[in-house]
Amino acid sequence: MSELTVDIQRAYEASGVPDDQSLTAWANAAWQQEHDSEVTIRIVDCDESASLNDQYRGKSGPTNVLSFPFEAPAGITVPLAGDLVIAADVVVREAQEQNKSLESHWAHMVIHGLLHLQGYDHINDEDAEVMENLEIQLLTQLGYANPYEA
Repeated sequence: MSELTVDIQRAYEASGVPDDQSLTAWANAAWQQEHDSEVTIRIVDCDESASLNDQYRGKSGPTNVLSFPFEAPAGITVPLAGDLVIAADVVVREAQEQNKSLESHWAHMVIHGLLHLQGYDHINDEDAEVMENLEIQLLTQLGYANPYEA
């Protein structure tokens, strides 16, 4: 079984942010690769999220999770999956708006971001269905409800 090393950066302290053990467990649950790797999960405020969202996606405002897959230069092999940047206040707000438990929404955001780092996407309907079904399966295995049901 492959191992995922999870580095956690807390650039922003907010209530409701899960502990390192939970973040690590969710990231490992989402790791689908046959090789060891490493990911950084950075917890940020809305300003940092908005800045990165604008810079890298051309979208204004903060977003729940941004995924930055590591792209090694040619000939270099380094076991890095990439970085996840999660805006704590956005996750809290979304959980409240969607009537979800904060813990389950955090688990979903970590799993969602990790799947992006592994090449999953939801740009078209077919890819979205594959990604969402895997998210539902992984969250169910962890004891959480389907995040896409109202």
